[in-house]
Amino acid sequence: MVGLVIVGVVAVLVLILLASAIRILREYERGVIFRLGRLIAQKGPGLILLIPIIDQMVRVDLRTVTLNVPPQEVITKDNVTVRVNAVAYFRVVDPNKAITEVENFLLATSQIAQTTLRSVLGKAELDALLAERERLNSELQQIIDEQTEPWGVKVSTVEVKDVELPAEMQRAIARQAEAERERRAKIIAADGEFQAAEKLSQAANIMSANPATLQLRYLQTLVEIGVNNSTNIVFPLPIDLLKPLLEPHAPSSVAPPDKDQPTPHSAPGEIPPPPDDIPPPPDAPPPPR
Repeated sequence: MVGLVIVGVVAVLVLILLASAIRILREYERGVIFRLGRLIAQKGPGLILLIPIIDQMVRVDLRTVTLNVPPQEVITKDNVTVRVNAVAYFRVVDPNKAITEVENFLLATSQIAQTTLRSVLGKAELDALLAERERLNSELQQIIDEQTEPWGVKVSTVEVKDVELPAEMQRAIARQAEAERERRAKIIAADGEFQAAEKLSQAANIMSANPATLQLRYLQTLVEIGVNNSTNIVFPLPIDLLKPLLEPHAPSSVAPPDKDQPTPHSAPGEIPPPPDDIPPPPDAPPPPR
């Protein structure tokens, strides 16, 4: 009976040792093996056999990690306070360095990303922060990657996600944008007026060669305006149409009647009226006193 108990205990111990000696790593995992505290090898993926109690393995994930950088208060170069958050993508390329060179590569990468974000964006002005996003992202990725390279970590991308501006600054930017749009609208309108003036000048030169062209154009404009029957049109009459009526008549070729002959209006036996050239009678003398 005692022998069976001993055999059972030994079997349990063997199973425990075998369980601690066998490891299975996935395709995206690697195992860093320490033997008596010393780094001996990197193994995986697949079945890994370890010496119980002597060997110790640390798993390392080789997949890309998405790191959300917490929002940071940044003062830009032109003294504007903004709140910026970002996202970083990195992966472990050397599991041995990721375990031996830094205590926690996830935490270390997060902290270095936060400090780099504040330092890089603090050197840029607000306009550059809003307009030159790609250049700042590239600069952030390069600086963070250089600092994490000794840890066996490769930073592939850093993107600034959101830039929160104060309400006063948002209103100021809106006023600036509105003024810019008004300026562009005025420039476009002035350019249109300039082009229209050039075309009108050319049209005037063409119409001046033939005056009838102006009259035809005038009548065509009246036709276009008078499409609607309810429209009352008041237009000036061209003076050219009234010239034949305003010109004086030509002198007649018929000779004037003789003064001695009676006028055609006088009847026979009627005394003709005195001629116009008879001098008036002298004034009467004043009465005696």
